[in-house]
Amino acid sequence: MTTLARQSPPAAAPAVHRLAAGRAASIDAFRGLTFLAMIFVNELGGVTGITPWLKHMPADADAMSFPDVVFPAFLFIVGMSIPFSVNARLARGGDAWDVQRHIVSRAFALIVMGVFMVNAEEGFDAKAMPLPIELWSLLFYAAVFMVWGVWRTENAALMRWLRIAGVGLMVVLALLYRGAPGGSGWMAPHWWGILGLIGWAYFFSCEFHLLARGRVSVLLALLVACVAYYAAASKLALPPAIKWLFSQAPHAAHSQIVLAGTICTLIFFDMARRDSLRRRFVEALAFALALAAAATMLRPFFPISKIYATPSWCLYTAALCVALFGLLYALIDISGHDRWTRLVAPAAASPLVTYLLPFVVVAVLSLLGLTLPPALRHGAGGLLWAAFYAALIVWVVSWLTRWGIGLRL
Repeated sequence: MTTLARQSPPAAAPAVHRLAAGRAASIDAFRGLTFLAMIFVNELGGVTGITPWLKHMPADADAMSFPDVVFPAFLFIVGMSIPFSVNARLARGGDAWDVQRHIVSRAFALIVMGVFMVNAEEGFDAKAMPLPIELWSLLFYAAVFMVWGVWRTENAALMRWLRIAGVGLMVVLALLYRGAPGGSGWMAPHWWGILGLIGWAYFFSCEFHLLARGRVSVLLALLVACVAYYAAASKLALPPAIKWLFSQAPHAAHSQIVLAGTICTLIFFDMARRDSLRRRFVEALAFALALAAAATMLRPFFPISKIYATPSWCLYTAALCVALFGLLYALIDISGHDRWTRLVAPAAASPLVTYLLPFVVVAVLSLLGLTLPPALRHGAGGLLWAAFYAALIVWVVSWLTRWGIGLRL
């Protein structure tokens, strides 16, 4: 169970807030469940004959399904981790510049990964590529593990040269890439990829969090500002001279969800506020209801759409995430019902490996020309396979973790 004790950063550091000491098992469980659901719904993407509520809704449907909530949960848990990450660096003696370097380097890594991955999915000319796109992808994933990998070795020189080689491999892969018809183009951001979108939202939200210095009221104002920014970019006829200032609308939209996660962490774990546990739950409920009410008011102007990242979608999903975390916190950290969390612990401990591993599997199978039997791509068979595959990936991640293999940004 989480100990709600005071823990302050060193006096020399730019204190942002005081968080409850210890590790919140409910946050780890939320992260693990999110990644398990992500593998499940991604595998269902190629399954036919199942309910539409297990598929992503069309862009103009004004509706959302279960898969449409998974990515927001991903963003929300990123936001929940931000205060803990900042406090941990400050507690280790880091200063403001150290925190900024960490934020920028992590965001940059996510954006780079996202751009490479989205270019492996679209925009390439297979005939012009000097090697199959599947092999290109596998070499990129190898480079990722070379640069950001965690290995069971104490040879610092080896790790340094491995990282240098990984960066060099990424540069070579970028130079080998051929995009556009006839191979006349190069790599492009496209829609940044999932990891790229998370990287941008993480960067902006971290800066907002530091600006707010742990004040929930300021973070709420910044969340509202993100909504207003998206609305202005989408609805106003802006002159070309200032239109470029509103070119970050999707990132502002996703930042709404990340900021909601940060606010949720501060509601439950900020010990600078002498609130009772009951009051924290009341505040969380009020926050969830306020998000849902705002989404309802905005829906006539911005119909629900994951593809367009509309405010109604962002705020509804953020409200769901606040409610879900409150339930997990009550169940796990307060009531102590945490045995089942071991099932998702590997995904929680190695989320990036859990995310990337299915893409590695797809690239290998495609390169070898292997496909699943039709019975596993339709109806109940497809559902059972997706559930088994998600469990299998988590098991493989646990095996890699036992061997000391992971990724750390």
